[in-house]
Amino acid sequence: MYLTKEVKEQIFAKHGKGANDTGTAEGQIALFTHRINHLTEHLKRNRKDFNTERSLVKMVGKRRSLLDYLKKKDINRYRAIIKELGIRK
Repeated sequence: MYLTKEVKEQIFAKHGKGANDTGTAEGQIALFTHRINHLTEHLKRNRKDFNTERSLVKMVGKRRSLLDYLKKKDINRYRAIIKELGIRK
């Protein structure tokens, strides 16, 4: 499995407030970004996997709504996470 417990803890430790703090918007955005990158690589190899394509589109939408929420609440945190993860709008 590509997303083990240790990988999740690393993501939340780096982008959230701590390894066990899974509720921050930054941590969730980082986790979605990791999963989106993995599914993108999968779809490059398996072009006809339409179920994965659908889940990728849903995940991108969820990440976008989290980014919109963060932009509305605190623009500085939004800019920091965009720069750190290399997400472009």
